Amino acid sequence: MTKAADEHRAVAGAFTERVRGTSPSAWDDPAPCEGWAARDVVRHLVEWFPDFLKAGAGVELPKGPSVDDDPVAAWTVHSDGVQAVLDDPATAQRTLSNPHIGEVPLDQAIDRFYTSDVFMHTWDLARATGQEERLDPGKCAQLLEGMLPLDDVLRGSGQYGPRVEVAEGADVQTQLLAFIGRRP
Repeated sequence: MTKAADEHRAVAGAFTERVRGTSPSAWDDPAPCEGWAARDVVRHLVEWFPDFLKAGAGVELPKGPSVDDDPVAAWTVHSDGVQAVLDDPATAQRTLSNPHIGEVPLDQAIDRFYTSDVFMHTWDLARATGQEERLDPGKCAQLLEGMLPLDDVLRGSGQYGPRVEVAEGADVQTQLLAFIGRRP
């Protein structure tokens, strides 16, 4: 078992709790990401990552049902597929190649780009569906520390909204969410 596999298991597990805790009537409720509903948070994770993995490492994830038809099953099939890749001992020997990031060990690429995305979007889904919004403060601090020096690069990627100002002394979750453009 690798650190990346354990991290994904924990982070995806928390997201899965929110997915399973979403009432059927809440899937179309607005999410904090502009123009997104709760189901779009799941759609984002289920749709961008398979192409990233296939193009960069030749890994194909199993496809579940459409997020529109069954967001819970779509997420479960996807998440289980990612976990299987991370649990596979051969993954430690593989790399992901991408023109923007170069060559990165596959498990580290999944952890850095995907598991972190799942972690941050856990708050979005929780907020959209009225569930527990608290995130692990240690993970929030780790991500914020890694992202702060990349502010211009991240902002220029178009993947993050404008930074939101927060009160001095705000907790680390509030700081992270404001950094990525959310209004906690």
